[in-house]
Amino acid sequence: MTFTDKHLIETYTDLFKGLSSLNKIELIESLSKLLKNDNDTVESRFYNSFGAFSSQKSAEELIIADIKANTNFKSKEIEF
Repeated sequence: MTFTDKHLIETYTDLFKGLSSLNKIELIESLSKLLKNDNDTVESRFYNSFGAFSSQKSAEELIIADIKANTNFKSKEIEF
């Protein structure tokens, strides 16, 4: 554990001393839920990072369609 981690834990412990017993229990429950979900979240984020493109069209077709949809041409006469 680094010095920063120790300092953070001490700081939060000092803050929690002022809480009521019921609030401390709620905090413990909340932290427990975070710890349970943390493993699932890390694993799901890892597998979700291998993004498959979910469309029937290819990426090129979608990019071309997006460019065409967002391109604005203005007809302007140039006088010499």
